[in-house]
Amino acid sequence: MAKQVAIVGAGVSGLASIKCCLEEGLKPTCFERSDDLGGLWRFTEHVEEGRASLYKSVVSNSCKEMSCYPDFPFPEDYPNYVPNSQFLDYLKMYANRFNLLECIQFKTKVCSVRKRPDFTATGQWEVVTLREGKQESAIFDAVMVCTGYLTNPYLPLDSFPGINTFKGQYFHSREYKHPDIFRDKSVLVIGMGNSGTDIAVEASHLAKKVLLSTTGGAWVISRVFDSGYPWDMVFKTRFQNTFRNSLPTPIVNWLIAKRMNSWFNHANYGLIPEDRVQLREPVLNDELPGRIITGKVLIKPSVKEVKENSVVFNNTPKEEPIDIIVFATGYTFDFPFLDETVVKVEDGQASLYKYIFPAHLPKPTLAVIGLIKPLGSLLPTGDTQARWAVRVLKGVIKLPASSIMIEEVNERKKNKPSGFGLCYCKALQIDYITYVDELLTAINAKPNLFSLLLTDPRLALAIFFGPCTPYQFRLTGPGKWEGARNAIMTQWDRTFKATKTRIVQESPSLFASLLKLFSFLALLVAIFLIFL
Repeated sequence: MAKQVAIVGAGVSGLASIKCCLEEGLKPTCFERSDDLGGLWRFTEHVEEGRASLYKSVVSNSCKEMSCYPDFPFPEDYPNYVPNSQFLDYLKMYANRFNLLECIQFKTKVCSVRKRPDFTATGQWEVVTLREGKQESAIFDAVMVCTGYLTNPYLPLDSFPGINTFKGQYFHSREYKHPDIFRDKSVLVIGMGNSGTDIAVEASHLAKKVLLSTTGGAWVISRVFDSGYPWDMVFKTRFQNTFRNSLPTPIVNWLIAKRMNSWFNHANYGLIPEDRVQLREPVLNDELPGRIITGKVLIKPSVKEVKENSVVFNNTPKEEPIDIIVFATGYTFDFPFLDETVVKVEDGQASLYKYIFPAHLPKPTLAVIGLIKPLGSLLPTGDTQARWAVRVLKGVIKLPASSIMIEEVNERKKNKPSGFGLCYCKALQIDYITYVDELLTAINAKPNLFSLLLTDPRLALAIFFGPCTPYQFRLTGPGKWEGARNAIMTQWDRTFKATKTRIVQESPSLFASLLKLFSFLALLVAIFLIFL
């Protein structure tokens, strides 16, 4: 009899988990508290309790070729960076293509997930749900938690003296939907992540004045990278990842700074990160430098004090009149339906082996999918996590002893720099390609470049030197997709189709031909140095 698996949440990770369960012959039941799938990507005019919220203008920060499910490319006519409405349409296409909807129970809240009395023997869970005022209980052989980390707003009002005397309006960025509220107002946005920067830029088109307060600064990059290519298709390649991870961290940081400053000098714009040793996620925004240089957005240091109608910043005695304060101060997460003895959240992270399994449980029958912040898209990361986790739940893969897993988790929490490659500063941040490859290796699904170099050299070169697109993750192993090779070899065609909407005649160039020849020779030298 197929194992029964409860899945909590029908967002991007929940959908991947349903599909992976079906692929492995398990019987999934997904509980979604709202009336539709999509999680974060489903825009609503009002904030819904327990669900991530986004504003109307949100566009993906990872391009379509890098952020799709590994066996389901976006439609080729989609723009490279996808607006939230089209992203939701894509998720619905995915659900329909793989018949996932029949496994989802909508408008069903998970109240509790508890270990059965005989858990040490069976590993089973009792799941209590609430639907239309009626509670139900069911027994499951395993549980996959896919609720994400963007549901509980972090609003540290105690860190802002005088906020209780402020006569204007203030709210967390989770509540922001449209820029109309900023018309002719003086606006302060606190926090320079992607949301804070987006909101400041949007507000600057309507507001009287916009101030963006940042404590530590940030690197800002554009979605449009070298020669107009999507930034992540240039930045995230196996070759570049291998190269970066082989260099001492100070050299990598110097190269990153040089690259980031090639668009504009961050110091001159008051944006340069104070901590340039540890990498925080770069801010993706195509407009910010233009808004700063035209005086529409002013960068400010941290807030010292809030007064009735104004704000005082550190190191600047002048009071700035303010009507609206937006706190883009991030999120915390928890699992209200789980007992702390199952998963305990401390300092913004949980004790999860490979960011998935509670290390101390006697039976590995509960997995957390998508609770991670890779420098890459969450869709292919969550899909790979689910493929590995499902094989653990099925019993095909055996986890190490609890003591070994706990030791690894504790070592990871220390976040000790290796001295090489990028150094990540925040909990849950991780090297995207290295992490996914680790899971792929465990299920025998990582592409073997040495073998491919002999049997399919064009594909091997595309995998190593080209963008690390998700199709690589389904090229082999369990869940192999027959269309993966073709998707890899045509990924640039789909990228250009979205932008090349006017046909232009390009005259052949002798210089370009010679450049291609020299590039090919350089490529051969690189292959020789790397593989031999």
